[in-house]
Amino acid sequence: MGLLKVSASPHIRHEDTTRVLMSDVIIAMIPLLIWGAYIFGLRVLTVTAVSVAACVIFEALFNLILKKKIPVGDMSAVVSGMLLAFNLPAGIPLWIPVVGAFFAMIIVKGLFGGLGKNFMNPVLAARVFLFGSWPAHMTAYTEPLVRLPAFGALPEMAPDAVSSATTLTVLKEGALPGDNIFDMFIGNMKGCIGEISALLILAGGLYLLVRRVITWHISASFIATVAILTFIFAPEGISNLDYMLAEICSGGLMLGAVFMATDYVTSPVTAKGRLIYGVGCGALTVFIRFLGGYPEGVSFAIIIMNLFVWYLDKATKPTKFGGGKANAKA
Repeated sequence: MGLLKVSASPHIRHEDTTRVLMSDVIIAMIPLLIWGAYIFGLRVLTVTAVSVAACVIFEALFNLILKKKIPVGDMSAVVSGMLLAFNLPAGIPLWIPVVGAFFAMIIVKGLFGGLGKNFMNPVLAARVFLFGSWPAHMTAYTEPLVRLPAFGALPEMAPDAVSSATTLTVLKEGALPGDNIFDMFIGNMKGCIGEISALLILAGGLYLLVRRVITWHISASFIATVAILTFIFAPEGISNLDYMLAEICSGGLMLGAVFMATDYVTSPVTAKGRLIYGVGCGALTVFIRFLGGYPEGVSFAIIIMNLFVWYLDKATKPTKFGGGKANAKA
């Protein structure tokens, strides 16, 4: 009897800590950072460094003021900083990621209790806030291979180096973009820093799957839903397949499906709930892209579905061992 130990759940623990999981996410995003720097220049590294530093500092200061343990060592603030930068254009003024970091780490994350307690994805909430507050800066996308310097004057101020028209803008008008599908797949197009290369995002997602950081349910159902709906409802006179591939490879769909919608805190814990969640994200994305005022809908779709996670978990929770349907309902 001396070997029997009774303790509070969970009774099964895993050696992977938050730091280990977040480190894997960082590793999966490094190729995206390198590719962004190749396409848009060293300015990408500057924007990312400012964003990461701001997220880490704001989280540390907030917890210091509240006399709580400073959780910087878990690397979650670093991941938030990188993802925030990946959702910004390369030529963004450097004060904008600082404002975004404040909104994400304090307003959305800190005030609701910190890591594990925020009810929506802090980075996406910050992106929506920045987009609504400074749309001109948030839609000033640098042309590919117009490489911006790390500091100093930015050549994207020239009319031929910056544009607010993206692939999604063209698709929303019912036409196919000038970029070919292969360029869109590898990431040779304008857009935000970390969302342009579907190939590298999928590679990062595969790494996270192998490492068991994420499961396939959300990403696969999210992307598949967008693929099916855009194939069915492609505009007349356009190849359904080309239109579908362009919708999948453009905008923040891949980045959102692999790195944002799969966030542990704001996604369901059950497999069935994750599938429903992914389908909801995909359907809302297409709905907003087709009928909304903005050409992109990924951020809004994920945030809306974040609000239903509690209900999805409740509706899809498994029946307790030894209990039937009647007991489950009771």
